[in-house]
Amino acid sequence: MESRNTVRLLAELAECVAEASPEQRGALWRLSEPARQLDANLIRLPAGADVGEHQENDLDVMLLVVAGSGALLDVERELPLGVGSLVWLPSGTRRGLRAGPDGLVYLTVHRRRPGLAVQGIREAEPMEEAGEAACWLHLICPGCGAVPDGASPAYCSRCGERLPTD
Repeated sequence: MESRNTVRLLAELAECVAEASPEQRGALWRLSEPARQLDANLIRLPAGADVGEHQENDLDVMLLVVAGSGALLDVERELPLGVGSLVWLPSGTRRGLRAGPDGLVYLTVHRRRPGLAVQGIREAEPMEEAGEAACWLHLICPGCGAVPDGASPAYCSRCGERLPTD
């Protein structure tokens, strides 16, 4: 068994891109090492697709374009992106992405969000009025587990995965 401190090759990103369909949208690869301090995702947006404007309040994100082209959209400008473009997205900034005619494949890297901790279980208290609790499961991205920003988004603002419609 390899220890946490063992250096190893995680992925050949060019192969991940080459093996995926040009129409595929969402995560082509994810960092999944246990006990890691970082998260990383290789995301594909097909030609003309976009990730709507959103704001990440908690994390700085590094974005590296590995295939295709597109544009980073922020409140001030549209920044053209091509293979090798490396962008720092500071926490608190509003941004979106749009893929060019050949699509856009990019790697994002950021500090790992802490996992949800299970608190002590307590006995349920009886309720005077019964009713169904609100279910948020349909709002959670099946690709990365994020709760999307905005009203009724079609795609996850973190990983680009198509969101459930119900």
